[in-house]
Amino acid sequence: MAERRVNVGWAEGLHARPASIFVRAATASGVPVTIAKAGGDPVNAASMLAVLGLGAQGGEEIVLASEADGAEAALDRLARLVADGLEELPETV
Repeated sequence: MAERRVNVGWAEGLHARPASIFVRAATASGVPVTIAKAGGDPVNAASMLAVLGLGAQGGEEIVLASEADGAEAALDRLARLVADGLEELPETV
């Protein structure tokens, strides 16, 4: 299983707009990805309600994981998106 641990770069955490950006990127990756708070239960990264339900705060560590082919590259892109707290979905995701 491929995994990335990253701190949330958005000051407001994974709420509303940042969660929407992240969910769109996870969906666009074409790879099933889970997201969890460190030590917590993983949820579907392509589900807006599941991501919002995490309540991940700015600076908090999250874990992205996937067992699919192509997971390494997809997780690298998603981890960069989260860590950098990007305000727009990059074209490379």
